[in-house]
Amino acid sequence: MRRAYGKPFGCPTRAISGYSARGRVAGMVVTLALAGCAAGTGGGVLHYHVEEGKEAQRVMWPAPPEVPRYMYAGELTGESNFKSLDDERRKGLQGLFNWVVGLFESQPVEVVLQRPQSGAIDEQRGRIYVTDVSRQGVYVFDQKQGRLLLWEYARGFRRFVAPIGVALGAEGEVLVSDAELGMVVRLDQEGNFVGTIGERLLKRPTGLARDPAQGLVFVADTYAHDIKVFDDAGRLLKVIGHRGEGPGEFNFPTHLAFANGELYVTDTFNNRIQVFSREGDLSRRFGQRGLYVGNLVRPKGVAVDDEGNVYVVESYYDHLLVFNAAGQFLLGIGGTGQVAGKFFLPAGVWIDQHNRVFVADMFNGRVVIFQFLGGTGG
Repeated sequence: MRRAYGKPFGCPTRAISGYSARGRVAGMVVTLALAGCAAGTGGGVLHYHVEEGKEAQRVMWPAPPEVPRYMYAGELTGESNFKSLDDERRKGLQGLFNWVVGLFESQPVEVVLQRPQSGAIDEQRGRIYVTDVSRQGVYVFDQKQGRLLLWEYARGFRRFVAPIGVALGAEGEVLVSDAELGMVVRLDQEGNFVGTIGERLLKRPTGLARDPAQGLVFVADTYAHDIKVFDDAGRLLKVIGHRGEGPGEFNFPTHLAFANGELYVTDTFNNRIQVFSREGDLSRRFGQRGLYVGNLVRPKGVAVDDEGNVYVVESYYDHLLVFNAAGQFLLGIGGTGQVAGKFFLPAGVWIDQHNRVFVADMFNGRVVIFQFLGGTGG
């Protein structure tokens, strides 16, 4: 129950009807085009829309003369991120096909991100998973296979409605929380249904994180104002917190991250980040409401790099904020806009093993990537 948008892109699937010489020529063109598609089994190459040597695209933060800590590294938008070695040949065949059949007004619609929410990296399989609440599915940017997949089905013929969180599960599974379906869906590597977590126990699941060492799955149950902890089989083990404003209490928690043996929780309407041990004991908290860059008004995504820096998406003011492990504010990247380093209602943030920082720029319909260069001084 999935769709693939990999190589070959734009291959004609429309049924062609016609007569006389024009119909025969159209059939020949279709045959040639399809033959070209079938031959291209090697797949495409994942590109991030950054051209080598273009200094204009090498945007840094902070700006010179300060020492740069982050560099713009591109973006994910959808099907256009995959380029094939024989794109030009196929473009020529597609053009001839359009000329003969007259399809100038009905070109294939490119598959693009619409309202990305959050993501996860599968380093072993070379995949980037991105949930999209508008497209109601999970985009799989498969670098090794050179293709884009779209997983639309949660269970059988039941589609996703509001997929928010995504995390890697046990035995290669992919976990997806659907806020409207009220459960976490377990999928295999082909996007097929394996099982559920929290069905009939979760009110509105959003953020997801997993402790691979202990096999614990953490789910932010936003409407219940708590964090529910399950094992990999889906058994509820404990509940962390309840509604309130005190230490360890929550007011509409949303996004989660697990790093260095600790659980990071975006306590959205309390305007803060709370950090817990894997056992559920509160370790520390930081953040406060305010009018300045570094304050938290509507925090959402949270992530941690391998130097302990904590990244928080401040969605209301369209910023990515960087804190040190103690919660001291270090740097802000953002502002409202569409150019590199600007956002429009961003949501999730996640990090790969190379310290590339991925931000779901929701209303710009893209995932923006920054390369951490090291040494924030935190």
